[in-house]
Amino acid sequence: MTLLSVEGIDARHGLLPAVRNVSLRVAEGETVALIGANGAGKTTLLRTIAGAHQPVAGRVVFDGADVTRVPAHGRVGLGIALVPEGRRLFSGLTVEENLRVAEARRRPGGWDLDAVLEAFALLRPLRPRLAGSLSGGEQQAVAIGRALMSNPRLLLLDELSLGLAPVAVDAVYRSLRTVVEAGTTILLVEQDLARALDVAGRVVCLLEGRVALEAPAAAVTRERVIDAYLGVGRAGAGWRQGG
Repeated sequence: MTLLSVEGIDARHGLLPAVRNVSLRVAEGETVALIGANGAGKTTLLRTIAGAHQPVAGRVVFDGADVTRVPAHGRVGLGIALVPEGRRLFSGLTVEENLRVAEARRRPGGWDLDAVLEAFALLRPLRPRLAGSLSGGEQQAVAIGRALMSNPRLLLLDELSLGLAPVAVDAVYRSLRTVVEAGTTILLVEQDLARALDVAGRVVCLLEGRVALEAPAAAVTRERVIDAYLGVGRAGAGWRQGG
């Protein structure tokens, strides 16, 4: 069943086009990786889906309902949660307080404080620590855990590994597998191609705000991704392949 449908979305920053006539679908329980060079429109598309950026054209349909004009807080209540680039934690609050912030918008479901601490075991001993004192990987785990506390049906993850040491990325992705196995639908922006291909069932590559490549992760090679990043062969047959 299709959970998210993005239909012909155009989004801008002022007069500058950022997303151009993008359409994609994400099935319930699917993990999709959204890749592309810096400035390709990935973050803008995620923010548009989350309600933090309004499109100038097109629709966002969630579970069959048009949510294009629903504000961001309303979409959280419907089951859409965004983990933004840079994490944006409350640095003066403890880990536990940051996690509990999301309880006000919590939907019924299996993600509560105990479940989050089970999935992200590194956070359990850090509960009384201020979020501002944590490492980048620890902060990323808190940010994902905070989003999960709302019991989302769709989890949007922006630049999951950006700025993190490899050992921290390993820890975050180990915990993310628990989230995937729990059946949460995920749309993931990731610069690390190997990580993206390892966790996702399907890959969508943006180039200059447009979909340049869409294919099952198992069918994507590094060469095809490089071609998509560079715009090679966009006019060729079979460039976009459904998953």
